[in-house]
Amino acid sequence: MLPETMKTVEMREPGKPEVLIAGERAVPTPRDGEVLVRVTAAGVNGPDLVQRRGHYPPPKGASDLLGLEVSGEICAKGSAVTGWAIGDRVCALTNGGGYAEYVAVDAGHCLPLPEAVSEQDAAGLCETYFTVWSNLFHRQPDPQGKLLLVHGGAGGIGSTAIQLGKALGMRVFTTCANSDDCTYVQGLGAERAINFHNEDFVDVVRDAGGANLVLDIIGGDYVARNVKAASPDARIVQLAFNAGSKVEINLMPIMLKRLVYTGSTLRSRPESFKTEIAGDLRDKVWPMFATGQLSAQTHRVFGFDAAAEAHDMMEKAAHRGKILLSPTG
Repeated sequence: MLPETMKTVEMREPGKPEVLIAGERAVPTPRDGEVLVRVTAAGVNGPDLVQRRGHYPPPKGASDLLGLEVSGEICAKGSAVTGWAIGDRVCALTNGGGYAEYVAVDAGHCLPLPEAVSEQDAAGLCETYFTVWSNLFHRQPDPQGKLLLVHGGAGGIGSTAIQLGKALGMRVFTTCANSDDCTYVQGLGAERAINFHNEDFVDVVRDAGGANLVLDIIGGDYVARNVKAASPDARIVQLAFNAGSKVEINLMPIMLKRLVYTGSTLRSRPESFKTEIAGDLRDKVWPMFATGQLSAQTHRVFGFDAAAEAHDMMEKAAHRGKILLSPTG
């Protein structure tokens, strides 16, 4: 029997982490193609912070609650759902609503728990794996032997990209803020960890032959520096602009090196695209958890009542891997 109401994390208004407060809402009813998941844990991600500040509104028809990924148990399903049963344990990508005890999710965006990953830790997989796979490797040539430069290697996106790049045979270089983070990312498979306070990543990467693929969440002056660090015919993927999106740049090197500069946001992509990526992950990526090539990277789990503390930790980049929220504390 499902309850009528559920605990949630609400926003009083756009602002700093302290605007996050405990709330209560009606349990959602899944639509025809959706399943209702009883949430074990929800991942905390960069877009959650941007939405909390008032700059990333949910798409039409999506929940206004934060939370783009969850793990838990399917406890109800719509009439058109096939392939899933009540009681199945899943992790899932959501369009919002993850910061709650229950969330309705497109059934095509659910995945089984990977082997060797706990149900709680699986909550931190979908947002980063959907993002990294779709931007770096989906429908792309074999990356084996290529050099991947990952900025912010100790975070959720970074730790995922490092592991996937290494598992697919790439040389992975990454930037970090301190020596402890450098040690952490080397343990994930990075060939070279660059403390950006002490070294210039442009010089390091160019000495290694240049980056064939760059994943950047920084922006600002990194935009021009990524172009310098890139090899001819490289691809630069922009996923966030933590240091700002308005920059002045000389575009001539992009033309001379034949570079591809691109970027995307996952939430606004069509549902069919996300379903396609889910299939890719199930077939090509999830088996790597069983072999030990990939592992969940949970830094800390907070209760819903400590959501503000979780956001504060992420804003200060005081974490390695993923931060999770749990309705049970």
